[in-house]
Amino acid sequence: MKMIELAFRNFKSNLKSYFSLIISLAFTIIVFFNFQNMLYSDTFKMLGEKNIGRIHTVVAVVSFVLVCFMFFFIWYSSNVFLNRRKKEIGIYIFMGFPNEKVGRLYMIETVLTGAAALGLGILTGVLTTHLFQMITLALSDIAVDIDFQLALRPVLNTVGVYLVIYLIFTLKGYLNITRSSVLGMLTGAKQNEYVRQNILVLLFKAMLGLGVLGTGFYLAVREGEGGAESQFGIVAAAIFVTAGVYMVFGGAIPFTFQEIARNKRFLYVKRRCLWINNVIFRMKKNYRTYAMVCVLSLCSVTALVAGFAMRERYDNIMKFNSTYTIQVISDRENLDADLKELIKQYTEIDYCSQIPITGLEGSVVKASENVSKYALVAYSDLKNLAADIGKEFPLKEPGEGQVVRVTHMYLLSLMTDREHRKVGIGGRDYEQIEETDISYLGYLQDQVSFYMVNDQEFAGLRTLGQKLHCYSYHIEDARAYQNVKEALYPYMEKIETGGDYIGVVSLDPESNQIYWVKVIFSLCIFVFLVFILAGGSIMFMKLYNDSFEEKERYDIMKKMGVDEETLGKSIADELGAAYGIPFAVMSIASCFSVHTLGMMMNTHLTTIHALSVLTVLAVFLVCYLLSVSVYRKNVGV
Repeated sequence: MKMIELAFRNFKSNLKSYFSLIISLAFTIIVFFNFQNMLYSDTFKMLGEKNIGRIHTVVAVVSFVLVCFMFFFIWYSSNVFLNRRKKEIGIYIFMGFPNEKVGRLYMIETVLTGAAALGLGILTGVLTTHLFQMITLALSDIAVDIDFQLALRPVLNTVGVYLVIYLIFTLKGYLNITRSSVLGMLTGAKQNEYVRQNILVLLFKAMLGLGVLGTGFYLAVREGEGGAESQFGIVAAAIFVTAGVYMVFGGAIPFTFQEIARNKRFLYVKRRCLWINNVIFRMKKNYRTYAMVCVLSLCSVTALVAGFAMRERYDNIMKFNSTYTIQVISDRENLDADLKELIKQYTEIDYCSQIPITGLEGSVVKASENVSKYALVAYSDLKNLAADIGKEFPLKEPGEGQVVRVTHMYLLSLMTDREHRKVGIGGRDYEQIEETDISYLGYLQDQVSFYMVNDQEFAGLRTLGQKLHCYSYHIEDARAYQNVKEALYPYMEKIETGGDYIGVVSLDPESNQIYWVKVIFSLCIFVFLVFILAGGSIMFMKLYNDSFEEKERYDIMKKMGVDEETLGKSIADELGAAYGIPFAVMSIASCFSVHTLGMMMNTHLTTIHALSVLTVLAVFLVCYLLSVSVYRKNVGV
């Protein structure tokens, strides 16, 4: 029989074992292909060049994350299936087959598996391209006609990336086989499987792991230099948390289980000895899988929370920017009547406000935001303006030498410490005691950095800059925006001809300049799906393979008289621990990652976080029920 015929026969006979791997790889290929197709299609051309550029940047970053995930996923799955086949491969070698020939047999089988996943992924990806774009735009709430577009570049990129990664680990498996002995192959699947570890070593690992994880948590929530307020702090927190999770699963959790097992009164009640000891003895082999699933789940929760937070932030920004339709700034204080008369020629005015401000040059102010335009407002004036337009005013009056920053609403910022900053104004240091993003001055707050001071300070600082008046109007009919804006130009020329200053700040109500944020929401949803399904697939594959290795043990227990109901409950408990422990660690760790995200976005994410964790729980519950059913079937219980 030719080698390729034998490999194909083995592939067909082991197709059930390969099925979960093929489906998992195909799903990753589908998502990666559709993201690549988004880069080379005209789906978002109606959003403008600036939006397209930002969307493509985000898609490129997500694609890079998917490539990294694909790399580690193929690495993990290839190791799992190589270990699964080692006994069979060892038998081939024992029968006289040279290692190189058996290695080639394994390579052909692996290539057939990879080709099946690639073919299924590309074909399904092509068929779902239109659906993927429709879902993306529907989640983004963007109305646009979609043309079916299929370029060759996304196909080549997807095939190229996948083949490079897959062939690397196929070659690695080949080298592993050619350099292994018969005994190593025959016992390879059992190596390090049942190991009760030294309690002192576990204690040291537990303390080290908890210390590393705690350091990551501290960096995640710390405000100020070196914490969440710096890029270094965020990267360091991610590294420490990831490393800490692996150390906790390698130390703290097996230490806890071994300590529990020492309590015999607890161990020999309710079938606990049947599954707790099995968890202990297999932990050295399985802890990396548990840690990987935990990290993937943590990434999925963070991505989902980030997506919903972005969408909520987008809605708030749009409301912020639409506080006023037209804003006029001038050094004349008697323009309100003229401006109202001009606007009412085209539409009615819903509400309006006016406030005196002091415009400052950038050279007069030294502040952390480092913008070119600054302005001062008085506490009483801003409070009266808030009452005029029906805005809440929770701000307390600044004392002498204190300021409150009135800022725009941003997506996220690394400047998480918003109090006790020093602001230099006219050579004097002021303490920033508070920051607010309530839209008292609407879109103007996005263009100018405002500081509120008390009335006495405001009067004393007016000589540092230009005395201005801000007139703000929200019109009833948004369709009249262009007519009103065009009518303002001759009026402005008239004011400027008289030697006075006047300027207009406005944002078209139909503007789509931040539509790209809505697209990020849908991309985060897809990233969430990739990570959580990957975590579920990895755990399912691991338990699926473990079930074949456990069949002999369960056969012995049945011969010893243990009834199937007891064995079934033991399996449910053991698999419940396999899914429950990563979920529990993820739930704790996600509190800190979400807290960091909330600080950066200056918003509360508790509700979104809870819903995201419950979503992960639902996915894990489905995977758990499937795993229990398949596990019991494979072990004959």
